[in-house]
Amino acid sequence: MKPLPPARADFRAFRPITTRWADNDLYGHINNVQYYAFFDTVVNAHLIERGVLDIHQGRTIGFVVETKCVYHAPLAFPDRIEGALRVERIGGSSVRYGVAIFREGAGRAAASGHFIHVYVDRATGRPAPLPADLRRELEALLVPPEGAHDEAGR
Repeated sequence: MKPLPPARADFRAFRPITTRWADNDLYGHINNVQYYAFFDTVVNAHLIERGVLDIHQGRTIGFVVETKCVYHAPLAFPDRIEGALRVERIGGSSVRYGVAIFREGAGRAAASGHFIHVYVDRATGRPAPLPADLRRELEALLVPPEGAHDEAGR
């Protein structure tokens, strides 16, 4: 049995995304490659708006090292969609984001996946520890892995 797509409640932050005519492919739905651009927008726009990622002058920048997308239901222009974001794991210099795309107001994702950044020193390109302000923002988005419970069993 195919698992259910993630629910809206599984995510911590949301962003409206405008679909464009050019996002559709010959089959009349949003082309698969567009979802990766949506994921990139969801992650980076959130961090930039929170003031924890400076893509122009920051000493530490995130390099994408892995992405994955699972498609659950088709979307097409002019659908109104929302990108969803959570953090699934925080390492010393890396973070795994959970990302999803929802049709506006839908309870289950039309597409979901993950996106891994390794943060590096801009000058050297070598992995660098996550800056404290970035780590705090990531912790606010953290969703415990499935099956993890607190001491009260929740």
